[in-house]
Amino acid sequence: GMQSHLQALLSLYKLFCPDQVTITLPGKVKTYFKNSEGPWKAAITAVRQRNQGTSPLPQAVFLGTCQRQSRKRKWNAQLVIPASSTNTNNLEDREKNHVYLYSTNESLPVEQLRTFPQLLQNIHRLEFPSQMGSVLTNPLLLHYMNCVKDESIYLRLYYWMGQMLQEECTWCVVDNPYEEEFKSFLDTVYKAECFLQEGFSACEEFLYKTLPLWDGFCCRSEVLRLMSWIPPSSFSDFKSYLYDPLAQLFFTSSIYFKCSVLESLKELLQNWLNCNVIQVDLEFSS
Repeated sequence: GMQSHLQALLSLYKLFCPDQVTITLPGKVKTYFKNSEGPWKAAITAVRQRNQGTSPLPQAVFLGTCQRQSRKRKWNAQLVIPASSTNTNNLEDREKNHVYLYSTNESLPVEQLRTFPQLLQNIHRLEFPSQMGSVLTNPLLLHYMNCVKDESIYLRLYYWMGQMLQEECTWCVVDNPYEEEFKSFLDTVYKAECFLQEGFSACEEFLYKTLPLWDGFCCRSEVLRLMSWIPPSSFSDFKSYLYDPLAQLFFTSSIYFKCSVLESLKELLQNWLNCNVIQVDLEFSS
């Protein structure tokens, strides 16, 4: 039968291709899909207001439809990377039972991890923090990520980082007042990638999704540095998702921007070559 979500989908088809939908649909259908023209309308309005001198926006135009602050802002007024901590209840239970640092039968809470020798002696029983974002600012945990290739660790970090990047992206939110915080967050992510000598898949997806909306001005240095750690991929993906959006900005921007893009692409190529050399060495040694 005609269910509400199917009616909404058919009404969307009928809006763009009326000749393809011949059945009669109700006049009032609940909206299930956002207006696809929203980003362009928001960008046009921002440019029009800026040219008239009445815009409250900064000189750069932030493309996007979301004019509200992110949901996380309701509970937290700042973009903060969580501190390393394990489950509080588990930690209290250990303290009651007098579990000491070098006990061999219990997992080690990250709060008790202080030095690299401690990491080496307890690497087989280390318990990762309850909030995976804290690994970005903890060199010992980044060392552990490099040593222990646990898929669940990367998945947890992938979901957390993807959500943070999506909600806090300043050029996808009109007149976002938290640009400096987002710059600091991108810089922290970049430093973690340099430490690990590999890029995060969440960053790759974020760049591919948001570069078509980027104005080339907002968080410029941070975005270009993140680009240099995109994992090796096929040339078709690289061209479609990275080169084509950058080309539109490249040919209409200043010499400084052109040089910055070329420098970032040069570093990207160097990282790809280094990654390929390491992979060849591993295959040769095995």
